[in-house]
Amino acid sequence: MKALFPLLAGALLMTTAPASAHDSHIDTIGKISVSATGNSYQAPDIATVSAGVVTQGVTAQDAMRANARQMTAVFDALKAAGIQQRHIQTSQLSLNPQYDYTNRQKPRITGYEARNTVTAHSEDLDQVGPMLDALVTAGANNINGTNFSIKDAEAAKSDARREAVIDARRKAGEMAEAAGVSLGRILQMSESSHQSGPQPMMRTMAMESAGASTPIAGGEQTLSVTVNITYAID
Repeated sequence: MKALFPLLAGALLMTTAPASAHDSHIDTIGKISVSATGNSYQAPDIATVSAGVVTQGVTAQDAMRANARQMTAVFDALKAAGIQQRHIQTSQLSLNPQYDYTNRQKPRITGYEARNTVTAHSEDLDQVGPMLDALVTAGANNINGTNFSIKDAEAAKSDARREAVIDARRKAGEMAEAAGVSLGRILQMSESSHQSGPQPMMRTMAMESAGASTPIAGGEQTLSVTVNITYAID
């Protein structure tokens, strides 16, 4: 049984030795490391609206009943605007007591506040403004904002990635040429991505006509991919 341990130790050493030698070889060869960022610009094609109803009541039941009535009208307004049921989701529902803290006395409950918020997704950006107006008319008194996104972000990200890799190769080539060496194979490569865009505008304007609606601007989204590449040099 004792003779088995030297054999196992020898086998383990033989197994790990090539990997160790390979890592040591990578650490000792000449390398050039570069990073580059590629950008892809695209207009958003999805809008996400967050809106809801805040109600107060003397009792919890009063607050919730009033909220339910107004939220029913809000859901009806979303459906009338052409938003499919599967694109409407409740994102917040809360009921909290309201306290009176005056006169440095022990806080006492003066009523209750109910909040119900939904998010709705639409692929028709031209209808976002009229939809917000319809929500307010239906009883929504809490609008949290509008976010814009790109449905097929991966396609735009691929363009940005390709641009980043090409730029990284160009940088590495310039560095190698300046140093008087030849650029070799890729040793390591990694990437990170980021998507950003301007804050959506939502403002109330002086109504020039009775049919004017809240103006919304989706702007342009920027999808960025940064690559980090290490090349061998000869």
